[in-house]
Amino acid sequence: MKTIGLEEHFLTTDLLEHLPQQATMPRDLQRRLIELDDHRLTAMDATGLDVQVLSVSTPGVQDLQPDAATHLQGATNDRIADVVREHPDRFQGFATLATSAPTRAARELERAITELGLNGAMVFPRTRDHSLDESRFWPIFEAASALNAPLYLHPQEPESAVRAAYYSGFGDAVDSAFARFGVGWHYDTGVQMLRLILAGVFDRFPDLQVILGHWGEMVLFYLDRIDNLSAAAKLDRPVSDYFRTNVHVTPGGVFSARYLRWALEVVGVERVMFATDYPYRYDADAGARRFLQEADLSDDDKISIASGNWDRLCAKIRR
Repeated sequence: MKTIGLEEHFLTTDLLEHLPQQATMPRDLQRRLIELDDHRLTAMDATGLDVQVLSVSTPGVQDLQPDAATHLQGATNDRIADVVREHPDRFQGFATLATSAPTRAARELERAITELGLNGAMVFPRTRDHSLDESRFWPIFEAASALNAPLYLHPQEPESAVRAAYYSGFGDAVDSAFARFGVGWHYDTGVQMLRLILAGVFDRFPDLQVILGHWGEMVLFYLDRIDNLSAAAKLDRPVSDYFRTNVHVTPGGVFSARYLRWALEVVGVERVMFATDYPYRYDADAGARRFLQEADLSDDDKISIASGNWDRLCAKIRR
């Protein structure tokens, strides 16, 4: 059973210099993010992951000024492509996009797919104070749809006003955890997914495919209620229907049998894929492979989640 992880992060030294929020992370974590050599391969073997689809850690280059972001997107994607060429059986890649320059980002996505051989892109909910559903960003969705290239929508720090209003008052350590990996990241990303639907992105680009980590970023667990938005927004279809036709989900390192069962019930086995969230939720001792092996699923369904669904999605990319 080949296992492919879709939320597997890295950074380059150039990115570290341009992303001040990354400079405060522990040195050991920085090292794991930068390593794209035998150290990473050893960690993959230990947890039972055959292939990592590499992506830049949050927030990518999206908060940078357009010129700096554009320069870094090209250099970073070239670096990903180099690593994939060195180890084609162990690595694939998601493109990094300078969303602060949407037209240039769309062109870079095309280059990343057709020239570099990457398999879509990882994007984050906002570019500074602009939400991804705004029409200025639609050239990126147009390019992704035309290429049949999936976009992985990854969590990002909530806006400062939201963080102050909802996730503060408990001391720095608790506030930070509450706003980030506690629930803040996941509510923020789930809301952004709903904004994309409500803004009509999938009505305009019905073939666009988006991947959500962490079992759908909270939304799957409340879709019956959320469907009440459909009529008010005058959508072509119920909100839940978009999840069954345009959205795929991964565990994002949250290895929960209960969440797996719920995801299978809501979106079906053909829309569930795999991810370990390396190095943030790294589990040695074959933890990734063990989760799939022990799941109460048929062998065919295990293979589909482990790699088959991703392979089929990639086979549809227009290069």
